Amino acid sequence: MIRQLSIINYALIDKVELNLNEGLTILTGETGAGKSVMMGAISLLMGERADSKKVLANREGKAVVEGVFDSVSLSLRDIFDANELEWNDGQIIVRREISANGRSRAFINDSPVTLPLLSEVAGGLVDIHSQHSNRLLSKPEYQLSIIDSIADDAEMLSDYRRDFSRFVGLRKRIKKLREAMERSRESRELRAFQLEQLSKINPRKGELEEVEKDYDILSDADDLRSRINEAAYLLSLSDSSALSMIGDAGAGIDGIDFSLFDRTADPSQPGLMERLRSLYIELKDIGDTLSGIASGIESDPVRLAQADARLKELYEAVKRFKVPDYDALVALYASLKEECGGGTENIGELNSLEAEARRLGEVLKEKAERISVVREAAARKFEEMLTADARPLGLKNLRFTVSLTKGKLTPDGKDTAEFLCAFNKNQPLMPLAQTASGGEMARLTLCIKAITANKLKLPTVIFDEIDTGVSGDIADRMGSMMADIAAGMQVFAITHLPQVAVKGHAHLLVFKHDEGDRTVSHVKTLDREERVREIARMLSGKEINDAALTNARVLLDG
Repeated sequence: MIRQLSIINYALIDKVELNLNEGLTILTGETGAGKSVMMGAISLLMGERADSKKVLANREGKAVVEGVFDSVSLSLRDIFDANELEWNDGQIIVRREISANGRSRAFINDSPVTLPLLSEVAGGLVDIHSQHSNRLLSKPEYQLSIIDSIADDAEMLSDYRRDFSRFVGLRKRIKKLREAMERSRESRELRAFQLEQLSKINPRKGELEEVEKDYDILSDADDLRSRINEAAYLLSLSDSSALSMIGDAGAGIDGIDFSLFDRTADPSQPGLMERLRSLYIELKDIGDTLSGIASGIESDPVRLAQADARLKELYEAVKRFKVPDYDALVALYASLKEECGGGTENIGELNSLEAEARRLGEVLKEKAERISVVREAAARKFEEMLTADARPLGLKNLRFTVSLTKGKLTPDGKDTAEFLCAFNKNQPLMPLAQTASGGEMARLTLCIKAITANKLKLPTVIFDEIDTGVSGDIADRMGSMMADIAAGMQVFAITHLPQVAVKGHAHLLVFKHDEGDRTVSHVKTLDREERVREIARMLSGKEINDAALTNARVLLDG
């Protein structure tokens, strides 16, 4: 419940500090006095976004709204633990600050938080109902939550949702595994195709270099053979060859002691004759080698064509398989042969996951069916309770039924709820959103809250003028219903009806007055006599007479 509320520099309010209690607290005031400002301030604590141009009373300062909540449900403890927020024995201090530059900050127990987190926490602290929020009652998911509160099936739903979460996780894993296997299959098919193509080419290590050499020889065989033969002829075969001349030179100087001409020569080094003999031997070997090479060169157009075709095939393969060079092509061929020789799909894991998903799917169907049975009974009970509570509120011809239709499994089971009603005798049953007026929707909302309030275990409920459009005995009944709800929780009711206002355990008056060039709103807790005058004003208007005061006392005394 809201134990304390502080509002500073917000809209028409300079500063308001309220200590609040259990039970039904009434909030009244003339039109434009600032009741909507109070609701706006509380909405900030609930995580609503704020416009600094609208909320700041003093442009030089900042707006601050702070609420102290106690008797907080332990259900929020998990949210606090998950977000590393301090848990102070069930007391929560929520603060919003809006600066003149538009910056908004939110705090829970003095720790900065995001607005989504603030909204999540606030959803377990305060439940606000107004004519504008009555459209929530038309939403199927909200209607189903009402039936669940009557069915008291929270434990069954929690158990079902745990399994459903596991089921969804399994389906995701199966999908990912199938996608991975499909990618693997496509990859294997590609690799197998590449292997097939490379097997036809059959590249071997060092082959390119060999074929290139053969091609160079075969493509110019005649010229190479002619030039090599000519070199061999000049070196050793002709009568005037280099070899013949070196032989003649050696014979001419044979027997001369060359040490006579160079007394400094090292006798351990070869002499001129030895060097000539070595040169003769070397030239003869070169000539023989050249002759041998030349004799091995043959013009072969067939082999040349084969070499040319093989080179083109290998060069094209390097480009087609997008590898940097021929050695990489050979390496790719070896790798593909190894990879395609093994590797199997993980069929075992997929089969296991699919079997578990089928098993869990059957379990979910059984649990969803049990929940449906409980909901069906709760729906019939809710129809009776709502009709009984609503008819005294001026809805005497109300016919109401809950349609539960079954569909595919969702996190909430397999049921979809739809509230069907008719407010007149000659009217067919129609969806609530299509047939209820604003006043009818407000009264139904109040009845539903009266039925479900204790089950939902919300510490604070705020009714914002949901009694608009009613009067007299119906207004009195609505006020009594709010008071009954307040027996188990803190309830605030913003109202213009004296019949509702007199039901409160406490009464706050919102009023405004001019202070210099400014209009300022204030909030005051009324004592007994002040409540009498406020009820009298609500009965008679600004002119409060003795009859109005007397009537107000009668109303307050019950």
